[in-house]
Amino acid sequence: MKRHIRNRVIGLAAGTVAFGAISACGGGGSGGGLDVADGGIRGTGSSVGPVSGFGSVFVNGVEFSTDRTVVGDDGINQESRLVVGMILRVDGEWRETGLGDADTVEYDDTLRGTMQVLTPWDPVSKTATVQILGQTVRIDSQTVLKGTLVENLADGDFVRMSGWRLPNGDFRASYIGLRTDQNRDVFDDQDKVELEGVITELSDSQLWIGSQVVDYSGAEPDGLDLANLAVDLAVEVEGYMVDSVLMADEIRPDDSRRYSPGTEDDIEFVGPVSSAFDPATGVVTVNGISVQVTDETEFDGIAGPSDLVQGLLIQVEGDFESDGSVTAEEIELREADSEFEGGPAQEIDLTLRQFRVGGVLVQVTPLTIITDDDDESRLSLSDLALPRELEIEGIERVDNDGRIYLEALKIEREDDSPDGEFELTGRISEMVGDRIQVLGVNLYINTETEFVDILRGELQELVDDRQRPKVEVEYEFSGAQYVIDEIELEEDDDD
Repeated sequence: MKRHIRNRVIGLAAGTVAFGAISACGGGGSGGGLDVADGGIRGTGSSVGPVSGFGSVFVNGVEFSTDRTVVGDDGINQESRLVVGMILRVDGEWRETGLGDADTVEYDDTLRGTMQVLTPWDPVSKTATVQILGQTVRIDSQTVLKGTLVENLADGDFVRMSGWRLPNGDFRASYIGLRTDQNRDVFDDQDKVELEGVITELSDSQLWIGSQVVDYSGAEPDGLDLANLAVDLAVEVEGYMVDSVLMADEIRPDDSRRYSPGTEDDIEFVGPVSSAFDPATGVVTVNGISVQVTDETEFDGIAGPSDLVQGLLIQVEGDFESDGSVTAEEIELREADSEFEGGPAQEIDLTLRQFRVGGVLVQVTPLTIITDDDDESRLSLSDLALPRELEIEGIERVDNDGRIYLEALKIEREDDSPDGEFELTGRISEMVGDRIQVLGVNLYINTETEFVDILRGELQELVDDRQRPKVEVEYEFSGAQYVIDEIELEEDDDD
């Protein structure tokens, strides 16, 4: 495998997520465009991550040409049925241009079945928790939801989920799709359920995954021997609910199999850190894989290995070793550290793949997911020309000319028309007199500006101490400048 590192981050700020400087031009275009990562190692191997777009299929920043078929038995058997956010495994080859050729594209639901809402959507924390077949699933602002609005999720909804298992056994959702009258055909057998998790109890004919009883007496094994079933083994079962028992007709190893070596040793994959970086061993664990960090490992969006904390969503690119571990050549941040709400998008440049909204310069990359709540929509940058409210999750960046911009990970187009009000969450880079700069936007304090839970002088002291405090700002355009209505110090898990 021959790799060409396209960027390297220089850490400029406190906190887990570094304020990054991108040093070489990638997928942002030319002619004055921002220097952004183009994503993806170069070679032949396996790529596992969420779908970010279609052209054929974008995974981990690479546009893979496919034969339009998808391997799987969950009703997702052709490319036209894929949805952004679904986690795929692609085996094939990719080139320095950001294009690739897929030999196989594989999809498998992580969970599928009836849902119960544990904690409804909180618009402040932008989180919710649900249960699917007894397994707890965490929803956050980067989760793609189709078929309904996240605040309308209800007990009894039948859903499919694609995501990652967390260290405590919960799941983090990358995608959740509600079964509706319009999409029943993409659920294969509409009553078939799928459960993944660790066996907690076992008998000759039944096993328990958490509180869910599974009768596996009639199950067809795939990739494992039923005689080797054991407590603490992670498995995936499919079948039908009969009263409260899952009658399994298939049983196989859990989704960790999608991270196994293919015919080549090259691998790139996305997942939350399950065990933080250990400086004694040089190892961080992601998706159950031991990842060796070396002096040659490059970082993008992360200051260094000490910032690889539990739960952080990252992309790892490297080579499999004979013991099943991966030696990382590059580790890239896939966790949003900044947010924006408002509209409309203005100054859309399809060549440079960027636009402005509320004064914020937004860069779209091959990793950017653009979505709405319409099941049928496959949106692109040009679809943002409609005057609509946008919700954007992304990473704060600065280019070689010192311009600050928001590299978008997810853009959600709302049905609402813009109301002239904006809200952003990011770090203060400057505070001089009545001017505060956040995400590259100059925001101004006036006599009506409200400071929430912090005094103006206290905020100034934090900035003067070069701490770059994280704030949530509500503002509007008044006269010839953006004026702050309310500013609040944001709780920062990184500090």
